[in-house]
Amino acid sequence: MRDHLCNLLTDIAGIRVGHAGDARLASGVTVILFEEPLVAAVDVRGGGPGTRETDLLDPARTVQRIDAIALSGGSAFGLDAPSGVQAYLRSIGRGYKVGSARVPLVTGAILFDLLNGGDKEWGRYPPYRELAYAAAENAELSFALGSVGAGLGANTFDFKGGIGSASARTEGGFAVAALAAVNAAGSAVVAGGPCFWAAPFERNGEFGGHGFPTVVPLRALAARTKGVPRMNTTLAVVATDATLTKAQTRHLAVMAQDGLARAIHPVHTPLDGDIVFAVATGMRPLAEPAFQLTEIGSAAALVVARAIARGVYEAEALDFPGAVPGYREKF
Repeated sequence: MRDHLCNLLTDIAGIRVGHAGDARLASGVTVILFEEPLVAAVDVRGGGPGTRETDLLDPARTVQRIDAIALSGGSAFGLDAPSGVQAYLRSIGRGYKVGSARVPLVTGAILFDLLNGGDKEWGRYPPYRELAYAAAENAELSFALGSVGAGLGANTFDFKGGIGSASARTEGGFAVAALAAVNAAGSAVVAGGPCFWAAPFERNGEFGGHGFPTVVPLRALAARTKGVPRMNTTLAVVATDATLTKAQTRHLAVMAQDGLARAIHPVHTPLDGDIVFAVATGMRPLAEPAFQLTEIGSAAALVVARAIARGVYEAEALDFPGAVPGYREKF
């Protein structure tokens, strides 16, 4: 982890993040770019996922490392986004070497934002490949949160969704960080707010400092959702500086999914396509693998929860009639 912490995914050395979006389209792409190929895995839940190259991340598959992850709006049209990242990586000579050829390995996932008021009449081909190229080209250590990139057109049940991020260090000294694109069917707040479901894990007032209610109202426990099939999904990427095998990284992704359950209610519904990617940079070996992976996974769930809350807290409403309000418009 970097000496100066920014509470971002890029606090894990070797990772950069870039956004690109179109305000008229009300959609965009977020790219997580690795300075060197990293061990990666994925955990897919919910009833309506949309993914590309996630089979490659199975621990049984031959390739161990990937070059980047693309998160995109646009539903299935957004599955073009990894192609744009591939094009950028190829232009700089990156990729898996196969004889004289290089093939950049980019996995990705999408969320549904096609009915948010933006102009989706893009013509013959959707714009997500070019947006992804621009996002990769502009990837930096510092990046914006809220209504940007893949979170530009995102919504939750009651407030605008968006991009959030958070980081932490475990007691054993391992760095863990997360980025989330929040477009959940459910809600990130308790009974309409101002308290977030993730409030017990908040640090330094990062999403308002409102705390958690002494008593949770019964109405907050009802399974209220946007109610429109395939309009949802929360995507997350969690990273650590630990040295992990592909199988261990897969278990990290599984544990990190608990962060969604701590930050969104309800979650993993038939209407969602919730996905968590996990990557490990390999900078710090595990002395006690079972114990330390448990420690890292527990921290991962908490940073994912915090990232989700920050994504809603930082988001601003779209400029369209009937747009879902931003959290800070009300609180």
